Amino acid sequence: MSTSPTWPRSDYDGRPLQPENLPADGMEAAGAWYREALAWYAEHPRDDVHGNEASLATSTPDGRPSARIVLVRGFEPEGLVFYTDRESRKGDELMRNSHAALTLWWPAFARQIRFEGEAVPVDDAMSDAYHDARPRGSQLSAATSHQSRPIESREALEERRHTLEEAFEGKAVARPARWGGFRLVPHTVELWQGRPDRLHDRLLYRRAGDGSWSVTRLQP
Repeated sequence: MSTSPTWPRSDYDGRPLQPENLPADGMEAAGAWYREALAWYAEHPRDDVHGNEASLATSTPDGRPSARIVLVRGFEPEGLVFYTDRESRKGDELMRNSHAALTLWWPAFARQIRFEGEAVPVDDAMSDAYHDARPRGSQLSAATSHQSRPIESREALEERRHTLEEAFEGKAVARPARWGGFRLVPHTVELWQGRPDRLHDRLLYRRAGDGSWSVTRLQP
């Protein structure tokens, strides 16, 4: 029988969060939570939750924000990697204003991590490697869709997909030049742990210019 908790959790009975029990490096501390969450969701599978879903917030150069859910595909010491059409709304905003924020939320643990920093494109070799590892259907969809652009109908989109299927029959699907990865390199990382009576724990890590991190407790 599954030991999965009630969804979503509302008791906020998480473990106490103390700086002395966590790594001094903000990304190392966040990475430990991330790996723990992925392992837990792998053991308690759901069709709609995998543990790497994140809310990504971007803004135009004049400060008009937008947000959407993306999938984190790489968690590195330098930052978090996700992939998209770089000519989409989020891609265009990131190319013109690299300041961004990304939030991971895990109801099974009443935990949240907030990252704020700069989003930079990953190199072509990394984008190629991830593209080539995707299912063929996903590759074709990336080639089909000019993300965020208007189209006259669903039928027109499916017809474009069918045309590309025929064009690439028996051949590898090339990565569109517009499609690739971004790495969010955070300058702040906030660990949020739900606690009873909503007296939650919040620890804010801030990265200095030399790469070291300081940590401050915030009120809930």
